[in-house]
Amino acid sequence: MITEFGHFALILAFLVACVQAVVPMIGAHKRWPGWMAVAEPAATAQFLLVALSFGALMHAFITSDFSLRLVVLNSHSAKPMLYKISGVWGNHEGSMLLWVLILALFGAMAAWFGGNLPPTLRARVLSVQASVAVAFFAFILFTSNPFLRLAVPPFDGQDLNPLLQDPGLAFHPPFLYLGYVGLSICFSFAVAALIEGRVDAAWGRWVRPWTLLSWVFLTIGIALGSWWAYYELGWGGFWFWDPVENASFMPWLLAAALLHSAIVVEKREALKSWTILLAILAFGFSLIGTFIVRSGVLTSVHAFASDPQRGVFILGILVFFTGGALTLYAARAGVMQAKGVFGLVSRESALVLNNILLAVACFVVFTGTLWPLVAEMLFGRKLSVGAPFFNMAFTPFMVLLGLILPIGGMISWKRGKLGRVVQQLVPALVLALALAGLVWAMQTGRSLMGPIGVFLGTWLVAGSATDLLGRIGQSRDWRRLARLPRADWGKAVAHAGLGVTMLGVAGLMAWEEEDIRVAQMNAPFTVGAYELELLGVERVQGPNYFSDMGEVSLRRDGAEIAHLYPEKRSYPVAGMPTTEAAIDGGFLRDVYVVLGDAQAGGGWTMRVYVKPLANWIWGGAILMALGGALSLSDRRFRVAAGARKTAPARGVPAE
Repeated sequence: MITEFGHFALILAFLVACVQAVVPMIGAHKRWPGWMAVAEPAATAQFLLVALSFGALMHAFITSDFSLRLVVLNSHSAKPMLYKISGVWGNHEGSMLLWVLILALFGAMAAWFGGNLPPTLRARVLSVQASVAVAFFAFILFTSNPFLRLAVPPFDGQDLNPLLQDPGLAFHPPFLYLGYVGLSICFSFAVAALIEGRVDAAWGRWVRPWTLLSWVFLTIGIALGSWWAYYELGWGGFWFWDPVENASFMPWLLAAALLHSAIVVEKREALKSWTILLAILAFGFSLIGTFIVRSGVLTSVHAFASDPQRGVFILGILVFFTGGALTLYAARAGVMQAKGVFGLVSRESALVLNNILLAVACFVVFTGTLWPLVAEMLFGRKLSVGAPFFNMAFTPFMVLLGLILPIGGMISWKRGKLGRVVQQLVPALVLALALAGLVWAMQTGRSLMGPIGVFLGTWLVAGSATDLLGRIGQSRDWRRLARLPRADWGKAVAHAGLGVTMLGVAGLMAWEEEDIRVAQMNAPFTVGAYELELLGVERVQGPNYFSDMGEVSLRRDGAEIAHLYPEKRSYPVAGMPTTEAAIDGGFLRDVYVVLGDAQAGGGWTMRVYVKPLANWIWGGAILMALGGALSLSDRRFRVAAGARKTAPARGVPAE
């Protein structure tokens, strides 16, 4: 009964979205207040109905309702409760229901917190958001229905993919979708502004909080996915330039560019056309990511589905919305004339350069991701584009971005003085050069990655600190730091977080030590500064798996540091093995141990890595997300354009 109720609620949400997509748009066109007023209650009703539908599907997973086909394919009665819940979105159909739930949530939030928007713009934003929802409701109901029943339910299910039975993967998709789908509201604002015929400073203030919120969630989601890949897959890496990883990274880069360009629209009423284009492309790349994940056109360890029919449907959604928005963008180019004038040396120019670097970096990732597909279609050749290409083509843009961020964050609007800013940053530059020189001296003959990474990371962290200290003036009244706007703190923390992540990436890639061997029982061996000894391997049973669990003693300078327990698990229902790495984490390094197979001659295959600064990668991501959250908590962003609340709607009418 609950399952049928959930299915019915999903159909009702589809019908409500259809009404919300049409009626408010006509009302805004005709200036009919009653029709425009339909948007807010419709957005709320749509969200509540989808939430009921999602709750019904979750109930089926929790209670192991094996009359539901989706539960049979992705759950098992012996599975731990956390993974029964995460199994709701650990599959194609359930993840798409989560997608439309978040899509409806952002539409409802725009209705709840959009009271400061002009009525016509608010109606159009909610109408465009609903039109996107209509397309995805149709996709779910006609190709990916999660509520399909089985005539003869089996006794038990087939279990969830063992790789997804992990806390990191339980929380990674929801955060990632909050970022992915959150960019839809920025898209809706962009399209609504084009229809409205007005892009001004108030629009920049309205769109910034939504962009910032989406970027924060994307940052958290990508970091969780990277952390999961690091410890769960047993490969010892944090990023593999996998197509699905790239699918989330590209919108993150464009969202970062959009966030910075919206500042210029708000402060100087410049870069209007570019900002609108970024809002369209950011959501467009989210749709491209959805297509990559679900169509099967590119092979990925993370892919949810491999169904060409579903892929064509998503491709149609991508072409319709992105192509339609770009067509409207071309038609409305005349209403986006810039008003602000700025010099070559100014914060506006620095933000333009920031945007160029982020956009080109995104294009590099896009090219490398899709080139194998293009080469196969056009030339009949199977190619593989891996880490060497991305590292060589992508890294220079990040290096340049790291160099300009501290300067761009401190230079004045309109016309700045470069010499004054550089003078303030001299201590940060000296510190960065000193640490890079120290690293160079200590690692003679090794990669330049280490010194360059240390320089950039230190430059960003010290530059952020210099920016904050510069705001308290010559008085050095430290109490003024506490009174600074949260947006200033947020910018400094986020930029410092990027520096910390760069330090972590450089340290791990430049100084990692690796050892692969057949480890014999009670036979110590050395990796770097550490001594390891395999003490034994025990067969253990988990809730829904069997495991060969090793016990490894870790010592340094003769003193025991830790006992590590790497595992090799086997899930009998899914018929799939997984590797569970054992990690002794530390502030400056991780010791990472992976247990392999038993050998005929005795002993076990074992891989050991010493990974310097590994945790700094995710620590930096946490700082970036924290910086975004601090900026979002700034009251100036929460009130958006309150001063414009009573202002009459102006601009080119849609007709």
